[in-house]
Amino acid sequence: KHVEVPVPSAKKNEVLLKLQAATINPVDWKIQKGDMRPLLPRRLPFIPVTDVAGVVVDVGPGVKGLTAGDQVVAMLNSFNGGGLAEYAVASANLTVKRPAEVSAAEGAGLPIAAGTALQALRSIGAKFDGTSKPLNVLVTAASGGVGLYAVQLAKLANLHVTATCGARNMDLVKSLGADEVMDYRTPEGASLQSPSGRKYDGVVHCTIGVSWSSFQPLLSDAGRVIDITPNFSAILTSALHRVTFSKKRLVPLLLSPNKADLEFLVGLLKEGKLKTVIDSKFPLSDAGKAWQSSIDGHATGKIAVEIES
Repeated sequence: KHVEVPVPSAKKNEVLLKLQAATINPVDWKIQKGDMRPLLPRRLPFIPVTDVAGVVVDVGPGVKGLTAGDQVVAMLNSFNGGGLAEYAVASANLTVKRPAEVSAAEGAGLPIAAGTALQALRSIGAKFDGTSKPLNVLVTAASGGVGLYAVQLAKLANLHVTATCGARNMDLVKSLGADEVMDYRTPEGASLQSPSGRKYDGVVHCTIGVSWSSFQPLLSDAGRVIDITPNFSAILTSALHRVTFSKKRLVPLLLSPNKADLEFLVGLLKEGKLKTVIDSKFPLSDAGKAWQSSIDGHATGKIAVEIES
């Protein structure tokens, strides 16, 4: 429900933001469902959402390089949340300046979704300095929040990209750089096999319901499946691969947020090398509709909530 709460204050190494936009990630409503207990929520009542853009209105002690008036993108602390509100407190370590070329909603799309895509690709071996080997990568659920960033970032690293998505989004995924796109509802798409017969050096696995045994024959000798929503069985499989020194591996990924990655991603948006695809925008007064839209699971790209000033 919508309630009035006091404006928070910035403590040491924190900044107070007047928010302009926030984007919803599946982890946000998984916290509400209780999937993250006993870890999250830390305490109730809980203001959800971590991925935001706004303007700095105050800085706490010890903050360097950020001052009141700066337009920024930030990832709020998952334990405290706070993004679906007019004001929120962010750690200065996860707050970066937002250039004029990047809108608030575009910037707010980045922290979890693009951050996860970037770290998944790095763990496959992608490099973004022009020294990447020519790897073949599969992106599943390529029209979702993480998937659309993963396709674009993989192309920036000069990888060959095969992608699966729904039929209505195939043209979009192709336009963002995918070399091969398959409708996951067709037998070919469900098989996940590359139409050109390539073995995958890496998979950025953005959906659920595909077993390790389905991936294993599609992988190159040292291929890795990076699972961004690992369940208990995925974690067990991964542990088994480690102790048996398996060359083909399932690797569960938990995002490790950091300022350098966020600055890199904001820079790519500024240069026009990366796009945030926005599915829909809602005012804060309609946050419930945005929330339900994310739960429904058919969004193409990011769902943004815009906070009126």
